[in-house]
Amino acid sequence: MYGDSATVRKILTELGDTWAVVGLSTNERRAAYGVTAVLQRYGKRIVPVHPKAETVHGEKGYASLSDIPFDVDVVDVFVNSDLAGPVADEAAAIGAKAVWFQLGVIDEAAYERTRAAGLDMVMDRCPAIEIPQLG
Repeated sequence: MYGDSATVRKILTELGDTWAVVGLSTNERRAAYGVTAVLQRYGKRIVPVHPKAETVHGEKGYASLSDIPFDVDVVDVFVNSDLAGPVADEAAAIGAKAVWFQLGVIDEAAYERTRAAGLDMVMDRCPAIEIPQLG
């Protein structure tokens, strides 16, 4: 398990409500689309990050994390594990407070680098599953 309950709670309740979601597009069949709808219901501001820079759930999209012109609290990663490490590195570079790798997204080296850079991180878990359990 990569991310104990205290870290999960901290990311979801204490670190801020602006979540950049890498891999989020207008494709309603993708997990990112449904997960971000749940996060919005819990008060999170969703920032879509996708090469197409599409508007999703009413929020303007950006092609990359570095294109976002405001602070991001959490970077939620919905890309394949082999692409996730560079996203975590970019999250640290833009000053995010935490990185969240979705279910099935695992990169142990990226986890170690991100934690060493001072960011909180959860890997191989889903915030849409975790947040309703916080009570």
